[in-house]
Amino acid sequence: MKPDTPDALHDFTPADAPPALPAADEIHVWTVPLDPPPERVASLARLLAADEAARAARFRFARHRRRYTVGRGALRTLLARYLGADPAALAFRYGGNEKPYLASPSAAAAAAGGAALQFNLSNSEELAVIAVVVGTEVGADVERLRPMQDALAISQRFFSAAERRVLAGVPEAQRDRTFFHCWTRKEAYLKAVGTGITVPLDRFDVTLAPGDAPRMLAMDGSAERAAGWHLYHLEPAAGYLGAVAIHGGGGWRLRGWRWTG
Repeated sequence: MKPDTPDALHDFTPADAPPALPAADEIHVWTVPLDPPPERVASLARLLAADEAARAARFRFARHRRRYTVGRGALRTLLARYLGADPAALAFRYGGNEKPYLASPSAAAAAAGGAALQFNLSNSEELAVIAVVVGTEVGADVERLRPMQDALAISQRFFSAAERRVLAGVPEAQRDRTFFHCWTRKEAYLKAVGTGITVPLDRFDVTLAPGDAPRMLAMDGSAERAAGWHLYHLEPAAGYLGAVAIHGGGGWRLRGWRWTG
């Protein structure tokens, strides 16, 4: 794997629990394999709240039920270990676009030294990514790399004019990865603010060219508005890439683990 740089994270250490709460300048990023043995899936299913179990039951295909169950069970387990709590007892409330927050922020804040523990979960195929920070909004996105024969057509609908020019100009062999650079960075930002794709993706510009550092370039044409946001690139597992978006400050340190349950 490539060495980590300040704006990218490639290495994820196996661990079953966080070593401590994130420091004020840290983003903790967990990768979660979504295909554990059946007995582990059953164990995680017992942690879910009634609304989560009901949502899992609505999935038509068993693999989708399993992925949702493992992702939510892992999220509960990790947050509980950060907070010294019972994972089954955690309660969530939901903001815009169903972004989850801990329903008892005072308890979370007390455990986190007065600032609320914030988190975000994303999954694609058989991998989930969970980002955890203290005190500020965070968003994460992960996608499985796959051939995108319609990448240019999709970009016409969702990317800004500047992003479309970059994507059209890269060699075809790099186009799929470039497309997902753009997509994951945009999705991570939208998940951080809790709006999802209800906000047009072409309203803001991100870097996407191979070799360019992940960065928000402009929001509604304003570089000043974009400057408050920071983007980070993830290589969470073979065949996947992702991004984290976070507001405020700068110089964030990324630390990565692969959850072993």
